[in-house]
Amino acid sequence: MARVRLENVRKVYGVESQAFVAVHGADLEVRDGELLVLVGPSGCGKSTLLRMIAGLETISEGRLSIGDRVVNDVPPKDRDIAMVFQNYALYPHMTVYENLAFGLKLRKLPGDEIDRRVREAGAILELAEILDRRPRQLSGGQRQRVALGRAIVRQPAVFLFDEPLSNLDAKLRVQTRGEIARLHRRLGATMIYVTHDQVEAMTLGERIVVLNEGRIQQIDTPLGLYERPANRFVAGFIGSPAMNLVEGVVERPNAPVFRALDGGLTINLTSAAVPEGCIGQRVTLGIRPENIRVAGSLTSGGTQSEATLLLDVVESMGNEIFVYARSGNQAIVARVPPEPLPAPGEPIRLVFDLDKLHFFDSTGGDRLG
Repeated sequence: MARVRLENVRKVYGVESQAFVAVHGADLEVRDGELLVLVGPSGCGKSTLLRMIAGLETISEGRLSIGDRVVNDVPPKDRDIAMVFQNYALYPHMTVYENLAFGLKLRKLPGDEIDRRVREAGAILELAEILDRRPRQLSGGQRQRVALGRAIVRQPAVFLFDEPLSNLDAKLRVQTRGEIARLHRRLGATMIYVTHDQVEAMTLGERIVVLNEGRIQQIDTPLGLYERPANRFVAGFIGSPAMNLVEGVVERPNAPVFRALDGGLTINLTSAAVPEGCIGQRVTLGIRPENIRVAGSLTSGGTQSEATLLLDVVESMGNEIFVYARSGNQAIVARVPPEPLPAPGEPIRLVFDLDKLHFFDSTGGDRLG
């Protein structure tokens, strides 16, 4: 296995006035044996970054190393990587065994070595019983496992995954996600995984790289991203439902108060909850839905503030309820346990956990405090 290092890597399409920068100076190191996830919205540059690592896209500037070797100009076949694509790319006229063995035959490995690797991969991925079937006889999950197996038999230094679960239904995505996590633990391999699905990113990644508009926004553990987002974009992107983000001003007539710009939502604060330098400034206040509860429900304590809003929509998920409320033009979502609620259109009192507030600069979006 090997580490992967990107040093100020850029990707520019076109020239001069027609140039489009897809990746802006990415600095990143993937540790040996790590499963690192690249996540972000469509067009953020995550697949372009992966394709540069694979050698399928040229690097405009910067340096890319796999292990101790700079591979900027090394062809894909010589980079010691294996890639799993969104579409399975299986040969329809070949059996599962033949699909797994094909790449090894091209590399002219001995027949007994090919057979050993194919059967070993088949055992790991529970394909041993279907090695003689053709792709049309397989389910979507089985086809994806064959695609994974084709990467495993290569025994590469680095595995690259380009949204491999996008074509699967919800149940199969969860199942295959677990298989990839177990595969990583078993192989101890260096893996780079691209997805637009934050649930995949949070459940799979040892560390996560959040990208937006070709720039790395934050690199952190799943918990680090969730509890301490570096900026407003990461705060709004990570989490489902998304973090509530409200534009407003922190005032201090007596005690600190946050007032939304539209004048609808007002939250009484404590001095401890407000980062230094925020008084009198326009900021974005963030709070996650699970840190808001309905007044009168059970609470674990902590510093709290209450506000009255208008109940808009209630979404019952069985084990929890998403409560959507409004104050002026501002929408707020709370994630609460099943409990009696007012009818939509009626007032609802919500309690905000002041120990869980986040503040961001309204201009640049960076975290404050």
